[in-house]
Amino acid sequence: MANITQYLGTGRRKSSVARVRLLPGTGKVIVNKREFEEYFPSAATRLDIMQPLELTETTNQYDVFVNVKGGGLTGQAGAMRLGIARALLEIDSEEYRPTLKPKAMLTRDSRVKERKKYGLKKARRAPQFSKR
Repeated sequence: MANITQYLGTGRRKSSVARVRLLPGTGKVIVNKREFEEYFPSAATRLDIMQPLELTETTNQYDVFVNVKGGGLTGQAGAMRLGIARALLEIDSEEYRPTLKPKAMLTRDSRVKERKKYGLKKARRAPQFSKR
């Protein structure tokens, strides 16, 4: 059996978790066994996800296989971006870290939805005040 080199990275954002595998290849991206363009119809979102590969100039050197779950498309996109950046660090940390770190590609965005409080409509939104 051939030993295939793969690089793993895990990304999280809001309530989404993305498990990313980078394999040497031609640059195709598969998300949850679907085509990249099919899973993320928005071109802006796709650009955001591919940013770590473009910054390190490795867009057409690796095939990206992602298993992502939880949250919505925005959270999943952010999780994928972090996962790809972390997988790239596994390839060559000394070369890619100075490129990715200043662009905040390696920082986990810790913002999550605040819990709803009793007596309020949302986390902070109070019911409309009525004098009578």
